[in-house]
Amino acid sequence: MPVRVLIVDDSPTIRRLIRARIGGDPRLTVVGEASDAFEAREKIKALNPDVLTLDVEMPRMDGLAFLEKLMRLRPMPVVMVSTLTERGGAAALEALSLGAVECIGKGGGSALAASFEHLPDILVMAAKARLHGAGARATAAPPADYSWNGRLVLIGASTGGVDALETLLAGYPAHCPPTLITQHMPPSFLASFAARLAQKFAPRVLLAEDGMPIEPGHVYLAPGGAYHLALAAATPPRCRLISAEPVNGHRPSVDVLFDSALPLAPMCLSVLLTGMGRDGAAAMLRLRQNGARCLAQDEASSVVFGMPRAALHIGAAEAAVPIADMARQILALTRGEALAVQRGMAV
Repeated sequence: MPVRVLIVDDSPTIRRLIRARIGGDPRLTVVGEASDAFEAREKIKALNPDVLTLDVEMPRMDGLAFLEKLMRLRPMPVVMVSTLTERGGAAALEALSLGAVECIGKGGGSALAASFEHLPDILVMAAKARLHGAGARATAAPPADYSWNGRLVLIGASTGGVDALETLLAGYPAHCPPTLITQHMPPSFLASFAARLAQKFAPRVLLAEDGMPIEPGHVYLAPGGAYHLALAAATPPRCRLISAEPVNGHRPSVDVLFDSALPLAPMCLSVLLTGMGRDGAAAMLRLRQNGARCLAQDEASSVVFGMPRAALHIGAAEAAVPIADMARQILALTRGEALAVQRGMAV
C-alpha cells in the first residue's frame, strides 16, 4: 500500500508544491492537507496518515509546539520543513531533537521547488523509521580518569544523527579523543548544530576549518556546503576541506572522510551511526583492512538502519553497538597507554 501523507503548512503555495512532488510517485498518496496545527490535529484523527510534513512557522501554534505535543500524545513519523537560515537551522535541530525523523531546508525564490526534490524518498524512509523515547537516549556519565592513547575518532551519520550524536557526546569527557564528524545536513543547519553541541557538552565543538590542527578535547564537525571534510596526515594531523563533487549523493560524504584516514588507519577508530543509504560503508571496510577499529550503531537504536546495516553486511564494522553504549565503547578503545604501531597494526 502507498504511504499515506498529510501535508501541514499555512502556505497554499508550499502545500501545492509538496502535493505536486508527491503526486507522481506510486509509493505515496496525499490523504489530506491542513493549514495549521489545530486543523492538523483533527485531520490526523480522521485520516490516520503514516507520515506528515510539518512546517516550522505557522499561525496560532508553531510547528515545534505542535510537534512536542504530537510526540508526547500520539508519536508518529514527521518530516519538518524549515527555512535555510540561522533561525531556521536552530528550529530544525530542535525539531529533530523532539523526535522528527528528518528536516528539509526550504529555499527561497527560484530555489523553492528544488527544496522538495528528494522529498518522496525521505517520506518513504520516514514512514519506516523507528521512533525512540528519551529512555533510549540515556547514557553513562563521562569518566573522570580518561587518558587518551593517540587514536583518532571518525564518525559518520545521517538521518537520526542529531539525536544519536547528542547521546554519544553526552558520554564524552572534556578531554575527549579528537573526533571528526561528517553529518549529512544543509550547511546552514550544520552551523547551528555546531553551536548547539558546543553549548550542551563538555568538549569544544566547532566547525572544521582547512588546516585546523586536530587536538584532544575537540570535536570537529564538517561544515558542508561546497566541501567534504578530510583528515590530512600531517604532524600533528590536521583538518582538510576538499572542494569536490558529492560522493554517494552527499557533500559532505562519510566515504571521503574515512578514505582520507587510510594512511593513519592503525591509529583510527571509525564509527557509522544511523542513516539512510550506504555512505561510509565501503571506506570503513578499507580502513578495517588496514588496521583501524570499526563500530556501527545497532539496529534497535537506529532511526534508520541503512548505513550501519551496510557496514555490518560487508564486514566493515566489527561490532554493532547500542547508541547509549557507544561513547563508552569509543573511550575504551581510545584510552590508556599510547598505541604502539607494528607492521601497520595498532596494538
